[in-house]
Amino acid sequence: MRPEKKFLVDEVNTHLDKSDYLFLADYERSTVIDIAELRAELTKEEAEFHVVKNNILKVAARDRGYPEIDEHLTGQNAIVIGGNNPSGVAKVLTKFFDKKEKMDVKVGILASQRLEKDEVVALSKLPGLDALRAQLLGLLSKPAQSLVFVINAVPQNVLNVLQAKVDAEGGE
Repeated sequence: MRPEKKFLVDEVNTHLDKSDYLFLADYERSTVIDIAELRAELTKEEAEFHVVKNNILKVAARDRGYPEIDEHLTGQNAIVIGGNNPSGVAKVLTKFFDKKEKMDVKVGILASQRLEKDEVVALSKLPGLDALRAQLLGLLSKPAQSLVFVINAVPQNVLNVLQAKVDAEGGE
């Protein structure tokens, strides 16, 4: 491999190291302003948008053991990577692409699994990472809360009986 090509593959691999997901986007009909706007939206999710050469991405993906995406490596492509919330990034992409109607997600890779376009859209409809954490915390705290109520009920019932006895004796 020529040194220039090796340098470009290493650069793409540096980007791919930033997350365990990758979205491949077609940006052929977009303007510089569109891309700048998308990059600003992605920054909120700590994600990045990088234009890549198809052959360089093909080599980098093969070296990493990614699923086959060669049929999508035509035209002008960019990768979206980074951040810890792939569903949030997918949400930004699908919302932005629906609004602009100039760009499109071709394919995604999440934890070495290939995601087709409709699966990326489904991923975008999942709750965000913070919402999922809150739901999990709620599920985990519910049994503990119920246990506290049960344990507290016995002494509370004893106190209620004693209070009723005091009220009955005080009322005579």
